[in-house]
Amino acid sequence: MKGPLYRDPIYDGATDPVLVWNRQLKEWWMIYTSRRATAEGSNVAWVHGSDLGVASSKDGGQNWVYRGTLPGLDIEWGRNTFWAPEIIWHDGLYHMYVSYIQGVPDRWAGNPRHMMYYTSPDLLTWTFRSPIQLSSNRVIDACIYRMPDGRFRMWYKDEANGSVTYAADSMNLSDWKVVGPILTHQAHEGPNVFRYKGYYWMIIDEWKGQAVYRSDDLEAWERNGLILDQPGSRQDDDSFGYHADVVVQDEQAYIFYFTHPKHSCDSSAVMSYMNQRSTVQVAQLNVIDGVLICDRNQHFELNLQAEDER
Repeated sequence: MKGPLYRDPIYDGATDPVLVWNRQLKEWWMIYTSRRATAEGSNVAWVHGSDLGVASSKDGGQNWVYRGTLPGLDIEWGRNTFWAPEIIWHDGLYHMYVSYIQGVPDRWAGNPRHMMYYTSPDLLTWTFRSPIQLSSNRVIDACIYRMPDGRFRMWYKDEANGSVTYAADSMNLSDWKVVGPILTHQAHEGPNVFRYKGYYWMIIDEWKGQAVYRSDDLEAWERNGLILDQPGSRQDDDSFGYHADVVVQDEQAYIFYFTHPKHSCDSSAVMSYMNQRSTVQVAQLNVIDGVLICDRNQHFELNLQAEDER
């Protein structure tokens, strides 16, 4: 699979991808934070004011076409900010959890980030349900996975409490009760949970690659390594792999992540389009001797299957 998998043709800032099978159109959708890498403005205004971009694929993920941005998400007037969607299909509806920031701040600090809950029958007609009350008013990066007893668990980053992973549980996807902190070893973001080859896995973005944790029960997690921490050889794959989503289909697992090609790690460097732009990449995962591995340079053919019955 050649890289990059996808670039946003409008702002060139595709990040935080989530892959969703569109049951109505029988095609795969990639929904992502559309950072405005080409926008001028002070400080980090370009990271804010983002819509949720949409790209679609009719050939199992090999080719992607930009389709625009998700409509109907506004809950107040003006230009506002949507970050890091999580979308799952349950009981005849798509359920989306997305972090929301009012306006277009030009600084990281001092801006509440609320988790908003929407539903849709078709990925296009969205109904705003409610804000989700979690452990603080600075929460981002929701991930939803169903527990063995039927509960839904949400893992997310709480920036007001050390920028670590917290969790909350729900029986109905709308009413949530905070469980508390889950991973507290260091600041991180972007938890993503999946089951593959006999284990539950959680990957988190430590900004130096994806840290891997393994579990037998979705409760106790043990460190299992680090992936996407070394530069890849494909075009635009020469940085760490950031905020990822994983699609598991039978014996195959694919990780979709974003990169900042040729990004300067010098915090004093002047930000510009060339080190703000981002691309989406994909690689295969495997498990060897109980360890999750990822060779981002390995050649493979991406072939996502229909998920109507999954």
